[in-house]
Amino acid sequence: MLDVSEDVRAEIGDQEADRLLAGENAPGSYDCTSCRTPGDTGQERTSTVLFVGEETAVLAFAHATCIPSQVVQVAESELQGAVRSITGEEPGPVPAPAVGTAPGQAVLGVTSGLILIDGDLHPALVVEPTGPIARPGSLGEYGDDFLPLLIEQGFQPVHDVNKPPSQLQGWSVLLAMGQLHAVLQPSIAGTSPVAWWQAHQPLVVTEGWRAAVHKSRRVLVFAAPVGAIGQQPREDLLRDALEKAAASGLLVAAAMPLAGT
Repeated sequence: MLDVSEDVRAEIGDQEADRLLAGENAPGSYDCTSCRTPGDTGQERTSTVLFVGEETAVLAFAHATCIPSQVVQVAESELQGAVRSITGEEPGPVPAPAVGTAPGQAVLGVTSGLILIDGDLHPALVVEPTGPIARPGSLGEYGDDFLPLLIEQGFQPVHDVNKPPSQLQGWSVLLAMGQLHAVLQPSIAGTSPVAWWQAHQPLVVTEGWRAAVHKSRRVLVFAAPVGAIGQQPREDLLRDALEKAAASGLLVAAAMPLAGT
């Protein structure tokens, strides 16, 4: 009952893929790399998830109902964090906001929280750079292009936080071993998704956030330019900051599936 996608097969080779499907190298019981609960390859459909870095590749397993079989390309340093998580060597908690690097751009802060919309709690991520984001090649002479760049990628301006954003095709949020690892975007070449944002260490999220994301199967990702949100100690204050940013035309958002492609 093991799923091996064509992308995973291409990376590990036909021989290894066939041995997995025949049960020779299947783990039997495992901890789902997404929801952290036990799984059994003999009892339920299971996805193979291959994390690929510059020099290292790690094959993990997940409930097929959590995430599909896929290849996830990550930086080598990020993969080491995934290795520690997959092998049970948990890294210490990372204070929010976690900081990652967008390739060729600036440092991004990412904070997780629950947003109340129409009476339901939605898992959300709030992305805010630590400084202005210049358009590649512009050298920063035209100011902060963070929101225009995201709108070009398909993010939508938010005028009312009470209305959930539409889903952004091809983007997803990677949750491995119950911790936040990356926000993925489609690659230019149309192959496996690549990281738009990566945590330096896997970001610990609350049980409530994790429960909400596994219920909804999607994450609402809000983004604002530097200084628009700030570090808010409570979710009600985070919500107030989002509403003020939206009222000022400084907020964009998109809904993303959990580790989907």
